[in-house]
Order: sequence, then structure tokens, then C-alpha cells
Amino acid sequence: MALDRRIVELYDEYTHKPLDRRVFMNRLLAIVGTTAAAEAALALLEPNYAKAQQVAPDDARITASRLDQTVDGVALKGYLVTPKAQAKRGGVLVIHENRGLNPHIEDITRRMALEGFTALGLDFLTPLGGTPADPDAARALFPQLSVESVVTQGRAALKYLASRPDANGKTGAVGFCWGGGSVNDLAVSAPELAAGVVFYGRPPDLAKVPQIKARLLIQQAGRDTRLVQMLPDYERALKAAGVQYEAIVYPDVDHAFMNDTSAERYNAATAKQAWARTVAFLKAGTGTA
Repeated sequence: MALDRRIVELYDEYTHKPLDRRVFMNRLLAIVGTTAAAEAALALLEPNYAKAQQVAPDDARITASRLDQTVDGVALKGYLVTPKAQAKRGGVLVIHENRGLNPHIEDITRRMALEGFTALGLDFLTPLGGTPADPDAARALFPQLSVESVVTQGRAALKYLASRPDANGKTGAVGFCWGGGSVNDLAVSAPELAAGVVFYGRPPDLAKVPQIKARLLIQQAGRDTRLVQMLPDYERALKAAGVQYEAIVYPDVDHAFMNDTSAERYNAATAKQAWARTVAFLKAGTGTA
């Protein structure tokens, strides 16, 4: 049985406003009535990484390692995954949600490598000590990250990916939630970005849209009214600037529909469709076979 929409919307407010955990729990209890019911609802909403690993870290088709590099004076730490197959290929920067570089994003990075890319899940919280184990502690750090810091790290990561011996010199980026907005910010500031895929992310500063050189694929959730309402203005700016883009609003799905660690919000059919579009778009944009 689907959860009461008020619960899903409250959880969205909790993760994005954000709400203090105690305030969130009090409001959740007011809706469901009992602690047991609240715990049952949370079990459907909060991440369960153990049940949602699609590609094992030791999968024989890939090589995974921890990245610790400095590029142009910028410290980069993250999760680097490459296909075992020897070939020149495009690089894809995977940008996490506002919970940092967690097991779900690492799994997404492995999936991306299986599609033929050099994939880097970058920890954008590195300047603040890295992603903590506690998701709420991670979320609390994001307001301390400036757009400038994110763009600086992102551009350094793109340079790293483009300069590798196995690189064809072209790069793309895919981001989710906070990461989706960060792909937009990177697009307006990084002319070297060839293709960007935005999953339920906010637009960039619309005045900077004419600076975008990348092709963009913007994928939003129909029930995510806050972001859907922002899309028309963004599209007008993209059209006026002559940016090549595609925008898709998937009906009847929630924010985070790609996140298979959240049973209530994940939508397998839409996720499969959106992933296929993402891979095709990034392959075309980065010249990856």
C-alpha cells in the first residue's frame, strides 16, 4: 500500500528544506499516530543500501578504486571505476545528492562504468572533511558549500577525466537532486563539459544560461511540483540561448525516482527508462562506443 502523500511530502521537506530531525519526527507522528507506524513509514522512505546494490564492487567487468588526486591545486577524493575492456572512452562525473558520496552513488558509478565510461563519483564534501557516515550530518554540511567551490572541484575532476591515458578527451556529468543542480551550475561555468544529465535538480542562475556549451538532458518527476514549476522559465532561457537540450517530466513519480534505496519513492519502470536515455545521451555527447 502506498504511503499517505502527506508523509512523502513531509519527507521531501525534511531532506531539502531541511527540517530538524526532531521536528520531522513530531510532524510524522502527528500524521500516523504511533511510533510503530512512523518507523514503518521511515523504513519505506529512508535509504537501505544493502538491498539496492545492482553492481558488486568486485564485479569482474570493472576495476574500482579510491581516487585521491590534486589537480591544479584542487584536492579531489572519490570513487573511480573503469571498465576492464581496453579502449579510449569518455569520462563521466557522477554528482551525488545532498547526502554525499554514499553506497548508492558508488553503485551508480559502477553502473556507469559498465556502460563503457570512466566514471568518477566525486566527494564534493572533501573541503569539509569528506562525507560522514551519518546521512543527517552529511546533509547539514551542504549549506557550507558555495557554488564556486562546487564548480572548482567539478572542473578539476573533468580535467582529470579528460587527461587520463584511456580518455578520448570528452567528458559528461550526471547528477541527482543536489547533484542535478550542480550539473546545471557546472554547465554554465565549464565550456569543456560536452554533455550534462540532470535528475530532479534546480536550474542554474538563468542570467548565465547563455554561457552553456554542453548539451543537456533534464529529467524531472511529475509529483516534484517545486522543480517542475521552475522548468518553464529554464526552458525559455535555454531556447533563447540556443542551447541544445531535452527536458522530460515523468508523470506520476516522485522526486528521487531513480534512487532504488528508497522503496517508497523509487519507480523501477521510470528509472529503467530514464537510465537508458541517460546512457544514450552521454554516449552520444562523449563519443563513447
